[in-house]
Amino acid sequence: MSKAVGYVIQNEKLLVFTHDDVPITVTGVQVPAGTIEQTESPEDAVVREVFEETGVAVRIVTPLGIALYDVWPSKPEIHERHFFHLEPLQKIDAESWSAGELDPSDGGSSQRWTCHWMPIAQAHVLCAGFGAKLGEVELN
Repeated sequence: MSKAVGYVIQNEKLLVFTHDDVPITVTGVQVPAGTIEQTESPEDAVVREVFEETGVAVRIVTPLGIALYDVWPSKPEIHERHFFHLEPLQKIDAESWSAGELDPSDGGSSQRWTCHWMPIAQAHVLCAGFGAKLGEVELN
C-alpha cells in the first residue's frame, strides 16, 4: 500500500497532530499522511492529505525519498511511504488549532485532532516510523 507523508515546516517547526478522543499512547504524535489514490501521484496525494487533515494549503519544497514501514501488529501491511518537505502557502499564525475528518474515506467514524507546531528538535517523538526521513529536511 502506498502512502504520502508530509513534513510541513514553518520557522523550523514541524506541523504535527494528536487525536482528541484517542489516548496518545494509542495514536502517538503524527504528521499528515494518507493513502495515494490510484488516480493520483504521490505529490498530488501529499498536498491533498495535508489540506484534508489540517486545513493548511501547502507547496512541495522537495521530495525526500521512500521508506518501507511494517504496520504490524496493528495491521498485516507494509506501507511504501513517499516523504515530502512542504511549506504552507500562507504563514500560519496559530500555534494550535482543531481539525479532523467528519466523513473519513475509509468509512470509519468521524475523528477530531489538534494540530500543533513542534520544534524540529523535539520531533523524535513521532510515532510509527513517521520520522524516517526527517533528517533529510534542509532548514534555511
